[in-house]
Amino acid sequence: MPAKRHIVHIDLDSFFVSVERKFDPSLIGKPVLIGGSADRGVVASCSYEARKFGIHSAMPMKQAMKLCPHATIVRGAHGRYSEASREVTEIIHNAVPLYQKTSIDEFYIDYTGMDRFHNCYQHATELRQKIIKDTGLPISFGMSSCKTVSKMATNQAKPNGQLLVPHGMEKEFLAPLNISKIPGLGESTSQKLYMYGIEKIGDLQKADLRFLEAIFGKMGRYLWEKANGIDDSEIVPTSERKSISTEHTFDSNIANKNMIETILVSMTEELASKLRKENKLASCLTIKVRYANFETHTQQEKIALTAAEHILIPGIKNLLKKAWNQHRPIRLIGVRLSNLCSGSYQINLFEDNEERIRLYQAMDKINFKFGDKTVCRAAGMEIGTRNFNPFLRG
Repeated sequence: MPAKRHIVHIDLDSFFVSVERKFDPSLIGKPVLIGGSADRGVVASCSYEARKFGIHSAMPMKQAMKLCPHATIVRGAHGRYSEASREVTEIIHNAVPLYQKTSIDEFYIDYTGMDRFHNCYQHATELRQKIIKDTGLPISFGMSSCKTVSKMATNQAKPNGQLLVPHGMEKEFLAPLNISKIPGLGESTSQKLYMYGIEKIGDLQKADLRFLEAIFGKMGRYLWEKANGIDDSEIVPTSERKSISTEHTFDSNIANKNMIETILVSMTEELASKLRKENKLASCLTIKVRYANFETHTQQEKIALTAAEHILIPGIKNLLKKAWNQHRPIRLIGVRLSNLCSGSYQINLFEDNEERIRLYQAMDKINFKFGDKTVCRAAGMEIGTRNFNPFLRG
């Protein structure tokens, strides 16, 4: 008989806002918006006080300020968030044998088997208190037999709380919750379920599996399993990838600046798209130039955390000027994005406007669905993916 699983989900509450409040305590208790300008920016994160007015992340800042005119806007500091995340990760790393970091502010811990030696819930409680004490950041966690129920328990425990769902009580805990609480359930699926009178997770538990599969296909079984607290997915420890890179070797040596820049744009686009797909951000750019005699030159530059081409491409072009003696033809060109950090693209909302965010989301949605380079900038269209030999470094 398999051992009972003990899975903890940890989430740092309103992470960006909490970090800013450490540096400016006057923000405590006030509605705070992290993001771009009041005119054309968007909300990257907001405090619980702001959420009461209906504000949420990715909302245009102008709209948010109409809902809550007295809110305080903070531009945000990229370095602070990655450093705070690193501190929390280090505490967890030193305290438990198996964990998975799924974003800049979210973790899963597997305590399975430790119940022979420890009270797992007590250990998780003490770990939470240590994180709060050492970092000054509020944190919530949920504990249950699987990842899905634990994540939902965390959401019920927020803000700054904790919740245990005992073994065998998963269905009872889930039943009264709205179906929108199921992780990964989209708006269109929710609306379709509402049409069939399924509003609570308890309604979904009672639904016939064959009916759900007939209506939703494979998604039907997924919904039924989630509603019944069935989730066998494992905690997968991830060794943080440190860099992502790609190179291009020319068939014959080339000194055409326009052609080289066109290839660089295309390479950078592809790497940036991979970063966003993996929820990664880079804070260092490097370019490599190799001449016909195999002499190789590199140049690198530190930047604010980003996964956005409109920031990366100008930086890469500037490094090319420094690395390349334009009197000498090039045999190989390479780009590397490094010092990677887990974190969704929302960090870039500090700098971007609403139109640009929508553009990136639309490009990524199409490229993820139909393949890389389905949509790209005109400057990168002259070279196709068949010319690439991308490789990833751990």
